[in-house]
Amino acid sequence: MPYAEVSVNSPVSQSRTFSYSIPGGMDIVPGQAVWVPFGNKTLQGIVISIDAVPAVEETRDISTVIEPPLILSPQQLELAKWMSDYYMYPLFDALSTMLPPGFERSTIACISIAGNIEDGELSGLTAQQSKIISLLKQKEKVAIKELEKLLGVKTARSAVSQLMSRNLIVKNYETGPVRVKPKKEHIIALAVDSDTAEQEIMRLHAGRAAKQAQILAFLTQSGTISLAELRQKTACRTETIKTLANKGLITIEETEVKRQPLSYDDIKKTPHLKLTAQQQAAFNDIRNSLNNNTPGTFLLHGVTGSGKTEIYLQALAETIKLGKRAIVLVPEIALTPQTIDRFAARFPQRVAVIHSRLTLGEQFDQWRQINDGNYDVVIGARSAVFSPQPDLGLIVIDEEHEWTYKQDSSPRYHTRDVALKIAELNRATVVLGSATPDVSTYYHAQRGDYILLQMPERVTPGEGSPLPRVEIVDLREELKAGNTGIFSRLLEAEIKQALAKKEQVILFFNRRGASTFVQCRDCGSVLQCPNCYVSLNYHSDNDFLLCHQCNYKKRTPKTCPRCGSARIKFLGLGTQKLEQETAAAFPKARLLRWDSDSIKGKDGHRKILDTFKEGKADILIGTQMVAKGLDLPNVTLVGVVIADTGLNLPDFRAGERTFQLISQVAGRAGRGEAGGKVIIQTYMPDHYAIQATINHDYAAFYRQEIDYRKELKNPPFTKLIKMTCIHANDTVCRKEAERMKKQLLFEMESAGLFGIDILGPSPAYIEKLRGRYRWQIILRGINPAALLSKISIPQGWIIDVDPLGL
Repeated sequence: MPYAEVSVNSPVSQSRTFSYSIPGGMDIVPGQAVWVPFGNKTLQGIVISIDAVPAVEETRDISTVIEPPLILSPQQLELAKWMSDYYMYPLFDALSTMLPPGFERSTIACISIAGNIEDGELSGLTAQQSKIISLLKQKEKVAIKELEKLLGVKTARSAVSQLMSRNLIVKNYETGPVRVKPKKEHIIALAVDSDTAEQEIMRLHAGRAAKQAQILAFLTQSGTISLAELRQKTACRTETIKTLANKGLITIEETEVKRQPLSYDDIKKTPHLKLTAQQQAAFNDIRNSLNNNTPGTFLLHGVTGSGKTEIYLQALAETIKLGKRAIVLVPEIALTPQTIDRFAARFPQRVAVIHSRLTLGEQFDQWRQINDGNYDVVIGARSAVFSPQPDLGLIVIDEEHEWTYKQDSSPRYHTRDVALKIAELNRATVVLGSATPDVSTYYHAQRGDYILLQMPERVTPGEGSPLPRVEIVDLREELKAGNTGIFSRLLEAEIKQALAKKEQVILFFNRRGASTFVQCRDCGSVLQCPNCYVSLNYHSDNDFLLCHQCNYKKRTPKTCPRCGSARIKFLGLGTQKLEQETAAAFPKARLLRWDSDSIKGKDGHRKILDTFKEGKADILIGTQMVAKGLDLPNVTLVGVVIADTGLNLPDFRAGERTFQLISQVAGRAGRGEAGGKVIIQTYMPDHYAIQATINHDYAAFYRQEIDYRKELKNPPFTKLIKMTCIHANDTVCRKEAERMKKQLLFEMESAGLFGIDILGPSPAYIEKLRGRYRWQIILRGINPAALLSKISIPQGWIIDVDPLGL
């Protein structure tokens, strides 16, 4: 009898697999999705391998194959094992990234009456217990979650526990309902030829069946149509349609309808553009890799506006010509609309879209069509890297430096590293594109691990177009001159000049809201979130205070909660306040704000972008969304309101992030014939990250940054693992972190592991988050995972390998 090693969808399984016997007549292969008994539950599992001998003596049978059948490929299984090992999280968590949207189903705990109960056994029940028994007599079984809503969590759990101890009820588990299914529609069509239909229409009119005649007449003109659309356009009833079907005049068929997130109504096919010399040189290297079947990793380092996207498009065309397919990754959903339009215009009807703003149904249908090989190109944000694209030949990661490529919840993977592993397993080529590459990526390119392709000149509107001129404004000098406003004298003058010329302006400030904190001027207290150790931000749109960490929200108080004073001051700056100040300074300008608070609905990003592109606004005010890859030819001026926002954060990447963000937003200016200018306002004009932006000098920034990294033993010269202990009690959390450090030190000494620094424990940057305290330990060394792999990590710890923030 063969046996299967199965990864089970249970928190207790971690990275273990469990041995199950395969019943006779059941066809099972590695990668198969199955139902398996696990304790007193039946859970989902993925078969990892088939063996002749089980890992344990006693095994249970696999229950059944999950329908419709799902089989992960050998490459997907290998990728999941690598992710689980490298990022140190449960194997099923890794596998879940590759499963169809909506695949995972919860287990529902239910209770029912335990057999026949005599009336005497029900004596002495409390009111809540009696209520539960009465409910069970009516419904036979009830989900415990339903009882918790009805009675409250504590009351329900206590009552259920007591009833179970008296053997009056039993608990069992059921699999939750299917979360998403193929969409079905009834399609209506004529069942007779047009001549017969015309005769029937006349007969129906004569027989006073005008509505039936109207439907037939409509179908002779429109052809096949869905039932819902037919009812809407003819205002007919379903019974009338069924009558025509019974007469044999029309057919009603149930058909699956694909939910398509991408409409081609306004998209026209575009040809390839003529490449400039620098573009052609870069493209030739990528094309040779594809044609010679010698997959490699390319770092396409091109300044903003150098035409990186056109190289992506032509590399994709080359990939498709070779009979292969591709995945294109973008860092933000905000970028997706403009990117999708360009790629869809080049490859009509052959582009799939995957990102979290799609409905579950849209994601489900896109995944199935990708898996069936219906699309040449998949475009999406982080999770699109796991798309089941067959015959994969190329992966493109645009703006590869963006930290949004790192998943900040389990499973905590970095998209770039996962993409490189996928390419290795599928013998595919990878193109990493950026004007400001990640320092570690550029380091690997300098060492020869990646092939570096340089494009130092812009190509819009003509080859060799200059980058926008950058000017630094020292805000300290502005204060000395008596200017206490948001806008420096230079920036204000440049905005007025751009508006007078009917040109567009972008104002960048990377902080939401109207005020960053609210303070009482009498007692000095700052209004804080009760769940997090952070101040509440004031949002003027709806006059409320909001925590940007946990979304706690409350109305703005009229008096201080501590001392009762009415002298409450709104301090700090956010995009809402910037919008108000801009409106006051430039009353005739049409303003548009783009931040997460202004986005409404699934197409919110597209609507804001289209409004600005169509010239319906003069000034676009925004957070980091306005910095990423947008091509806006009429923007001639970019103002960075305060460049220092992230420079003083306790993070070794603070300088890198500031340089990247300022450089990227500066790149939005001067993409048209009018050229462009960038004004950067700062209190730290001499900082190397600010200075490097003046001449768009990535090389100068990199030299300074890599020296600091080497001196301080930070990546790419070492690896980091962040261990975070989370608990509702601060003292318990701290003591557990201290215990863990002692264990780490003991294991390191016992195993003779050296060259690993153990930093901490210390409170996390935000010590309390969503009501729970956080203490962290940082492991730093060439291979810190070698130490961590020797330790059993208890519940309450989060392990983050290669963290982006400390």
